[in-house]
Amino acid sequence: MTTVRIPEHWPATEEQARAVQDELRERVILDEPGPPPGTGHVTGVDVAYDDARDVVVAAAVVLDASSLEVVAEATAVGRVSFPYVPGLLAFREIPTVLAALDALPLPPGLVVCDGYGLAHPRRFGLASHLGVLTGLPTIGVAKNPFTFAYDDPDTPRGSSSALLAGSEEVGRALRTREAVKPVFVSVGHRVMLAGACAHTLALTPGYRLPETTRRADALCRKALRETYPA
Repeated sequence: MTTVRIPEHWPATEEQARAVQDELRERVILDEPGPPPGTGHVTGVDVAYDDARDVVVAAAVVLDASSLEVVAEATAVGRVSFPYVPGLLAFREIPTVLAALDALPLPPGLVVCDGYGLAHPRRFGLASHLGVLTGLPTIGVAKNPFTFAYDDPDTPRGSSSALLAGSEEVGRALRTREAVKPVFVSVGHRVMLAGACAHTLALTPGYRLPETTRRADALCRKALRETYPA
């Protein structure tokens, strides 16, 4: 497991963090289709916290996009790098997530975040932030719609509806299992929304959440238990 230090000059205040978001948001690429679903590699990233120790553990799990078999994985542990502030959560975990991605023995391909991209109050969630910093295609697949509005999609798997901030579509509510609560898909970087939804469906053959998220969640929790046993 890689051990991570908080980078020098990392934002320490809300004002500094928002200034970084404003600068990096201008670099988000929204007009690339991204890799075709079911091809190459696709990587899930997720984090687990130990609040008592002020520690975050990140996991990156690479799957073969066609078979969904795990082909590589890596973890990293570091100090929580920013206070809890809604809308600025990426600053708490990005250094550790980047270290986990850097520790992988092969290119990650598309990166799937357990969170948001454009579906964010400042249109710059973790998936967008991570994509800009790495140059990788990224999407966000979240468990809830945050503060955004949507109509419930039709019952069949694959049905979707717009995730809206007023009249602006910031993502899609996507039904990955029939009659089960949808997930909330948004573009991060270098992927279009239709492609992000197609990738999400390809990654959910049997469960509501993508296999990338399920595997990364299990790995970071395991790494946290092994690093800091109860």
